[in-house]
Amino acid sequence: MTQYREILRLHSQGISQRNIALSCACSRNTVSKIIQRAEELGIAWPLERELTDGELRQRLFAESAQISSRKYPDYEYIHKEMAKSGVTLSLLWNEYCEQCRSSQEIPLMYSQFCHHYQQYTLKSNATMRIQRKPGEQIEVDWAGQTASIIDRDTGEIVTLYVFVGVLSYSQYAYVEAFPSQDQESWITAHIHMYQAFGGSTRILIPDNLKTGVVKATRHEPVINKVYHEMAEHYNTAVIPARVRKPKDKPNVEGSVGVVSTWVLAALRHLQCFSAAELNRAIREKLEILNAKPFQKKEGSRRSVFMAEEKPYLLALPATPYEMAVWKTATVQFNYHISLEKMHYSVPYEYIKHRVDVRMTRAAVEVFYQNSRVCSHPRLHGKPGQYSTVEAHMPENHKRFIQWNGQRFISWAEQVGPYTSSTVQAILSSHKVEQQGYRSCMALLKLADKHGVSRLEAACARALSYTPRPNFQSIKTILTTGQDRLQDPSITDETSPSSSSESHGFVRGADYYGRG
Repeated sequence: MTQYREILRLHSQGISQRNIALSCACSRNTVSKIIQRAEELGIAWPLERELTDGELRQRLFAESAQISSRKYPDYEYIHKEMAKSGVTLSLLWNEYCEQCRSSQEIPLMYSQFCHHYQQYTLKSNATMRIQRKPGEQIEVDWAGQTASIIDRDTGEIVTLYVFVGVLSYSQYAYVEAFPSQDQESWITAHIHMYQAFGGSTRILIPDNLKTGVVKATRHEPVINKVYHEMAEHYNTAVIPARVRKPKDKPNVEGSVGVVSTWVLAALRHLQCFSAAELNRAIREKLEILNAKPFQKKEGSRRSVFMAEEKPYLLALPATPYEMAVWKTATVQFNYHISLEKMHYSVPYEYIKHRVDVRMTRAAVEVFYQNSRVCSHPRLHGKPGQYSTVEAHMPENHKRFIQWNGQRFISWAEQVGPYTSSTVQAILSSHKVEQQGYRSCMALLKLADKHGVSRLEAACARALSYTPRPNFQSIKTILTTGQDRLQDPSITDETSPSSSSESHGFVRGADYYGRG
């Protein structure tokens, strides 16, 4: 702004117009014009002490100031409208132009409209209110001051970290203590905060901590995958504060100090033995803080929240967000991935491919290039368990997995009753039924080489020898042709009586009697 008073003061001291222009940072033409105009009006130094540069300018150039024929808007009304969600200066300017056209008046250009509104907010000292629309944003952070509890068993002091969330418009706060600052605590704090507020906001402003932001850049910060998923569940957008820019989240920064004084410091003499007990005490103090009247305006955090902000919060989803952990794994040659010593099958086409895995307490989901491949119920308990889906197997493996004892028995019954009895004997001879599957398969495959009738006869002969025949004995009978005997249950070459009746001493008595 031109320094009218200073120009006249320096001129009265005999300083050249060139030096006056250098001193007051203006052009020589401006200095010459002001001095000439003051001489015409008889205005000379010294001036009245209360006279400002603006008033002096009005005296010097009153007749040159033309009264604008344009209609000025009601900036008090505009300021109130700007506090509503979704309302912008561009929208209000369009509505103002429509009103001027209907009343046949000339509106201000958009640049002048914005300029005058900015001047109004500066005068009313309310520039920050533009950014605090009801239900628009929540600011979250960990408090610098920690809390503590006492371990019942050891008497040790255990440190707890305090989460603070603040609604930017009403400054209504939420506080909770956690045993660590890990991702599970961070996500759980947000879930509890949304439940306490009874809704979510369109914008979530965290600090650049690793549990929220993977990579903090000025233009495109990379949001943590789990944090982003949680934000999508609650229909909100994560916009991190800039690095080393605490003014991007001034409400939570200020509330951290208030919480430290009115909540944590107020509980400094209280001895708690669990996090739940401490959080109950924190909630009691927080109720008092939120109900405490503002010092410089009417109402309290709670009254402003209930009357002006809560109606604008987004409705919560039907179910709270379920905490999920993302990991990466490589599909092994047995088409399974290993997670926390448990094994989950993946379609065999993805063998040796790297996949993303989303793990919740109840389920495990596998993704390849952002497309879900499969899911499993999450395994708990003894390590080394397998969750295998038959559809994930190659065709030859599917045939093997479909084997069971009843299938082998049914297959054997198609050959004959003796074969069926033999298969049942083989299966029952093992402690674990699956141990006999290979023997049963090999036994039934003998029908392909020797024929069904011979296999049935061989099983009949084997059962005449022992009630528990095995595969090798059946194979030996078929190889030696013993199955070709017509009545294996009667004919027994190993019986001594049949040997004496069928055969005599071939050499005769004379052979043995020769002296």
